[in-house]
Amino acid sequence: MPFFTTKRSGSGIGLSLARQMMMAQGGNLTLADTPQPGYHTTFVVMINSRRVDE
Repeated sequence: MPFFTTKRSGSGIGLSLARQMMMAQGGNLTLADTPQPGYHTTFVVMINSRRVDE
């Protein structure tokens, strides 16, 4: 199974699709090596080779 979800009716395609859309626009979506304080998971969004942090 290439995708994973914990939702009953989910397909698990959300992150894969989001990454493909980012890459099509010259950006990228990756998993951070270390989550930001207070979060379990942190994703890094790169837009035109520029890191966007919240």
